[in-house]
Amino acid sequence: MRLGAGRHAAPPHGHLGGAHPAAPAPALAGRSAFVKLGARAYLVISIAMVAARIVIETGRVREAAVAVGACSAVARRLPAVEAALVGATPAEAAARIAAADVAAVLAPIDDVRASAAYRAGAATELVRRAVTEAMA
Repeated sequence: MRLGAGRHAAPPHGHLGGAHPAAPAPALAGRSAFVKLGARAYLVISIAMVAARIVIETGRVREAAVAVGACSAVARRLPAVEAALVGATPAEAAARIAAADVAAVLAPIDDVRASAAYRAGAATELVRRAVTEAMA
């Protein structure tokens, strides 16, 4: 049911149907960070955004999950970046993130907010920032 911007028909308990699914246990491991780039802090459509989840054991990355949004038709995971991070220490991690590995799975567009080239460069920087923040 459409009620208008900022309004919803959710019942008082907060979800619309059935049992609320729990996140799988592996997805809850580690620390995470979300970084967004937009012309304003609350711009609905971002120039780029990144989510990262990092699991560290004995001072090294055991598992990494990194995704970029607003740089392709749908948010995309970065498997080459994730693989490069495994085994890194927090001090080494940002240097292991290659722009080519980020760009390999993205398909940024030119629009009024940013050019495709700017989005691609911004995505790489945001990945580095999100990974660093998730390790802090």
